[in-house]
Amino acid sequence: MTETKLAPGDAAPEFTLPAADGMPVSLDAYRGKRVILYFYPAAMTPGCTKQACDFRDSLGQLTEEGFVVLGVSKDKPAKLVKFAERDGLTFPLLSDPDLAVHQAYGAYGTKKLYGKEVVGVIRSTFVIDADGKVEQALYNVKATGHVASLKKKLGLA
Repeated sequence: MTETKLAPGDAAPEFTLPAADGMPVSLDAYRGKRVILYFYPAAMTPGCTKQACDFRDSLGQLTEEGFVVLGVSKDKPAKLVKFAERDGLTFPLLSDPDLAVHQAYGAYGTKKLYGKEVVGVIRSTFVIDADGKVEQALYNVKATGHVASLKKKLGLA
C-alpha cells in the first residue's frame, strides 16, 4: 500500500462527505477560513471521545480565531449522531466509510499499535489555510493533550 503523506504547502485534497445529519460537507465550502481537519479511529471510544471533547471545549476560542473544526472517521452517520448527542459535539463530524479521504490525507495506513505493525486509521490533524493549502500536517498524534499542543503550535495557548 503506498501511503501519501501531506506536508505544509501542499494543496489540501478536496472532498465532500456526509455529516452526521446526512448533509454533504465540502472542504471548498470553507475557502476563506482556516480549517482544522482531524481524523480519528472510531466514535464512542475513550481516546476519540477525549479528543473530541477537547476540541468541543476549545471550539469557542478556535472559532473566535477564525478556525472551523471538522472531525472525520469511518463511522456511519447514525453512529456519529449518537456520538455528537452523547458528548455535546457541535462541530461537524464527517463519515468516510470507504476511507478515500483518509487515504488522500495519509490518515490510513501502517502504524504501530502496542508494538505491532497494523494497518488502520492514523490519528492525524491538518490545519488548512484560507486558500486551501496545508499549513500543518500532524500524524500519529496522541488523543490526550493534542488540542492543547495544537493551540500552542497555532499561537493560541
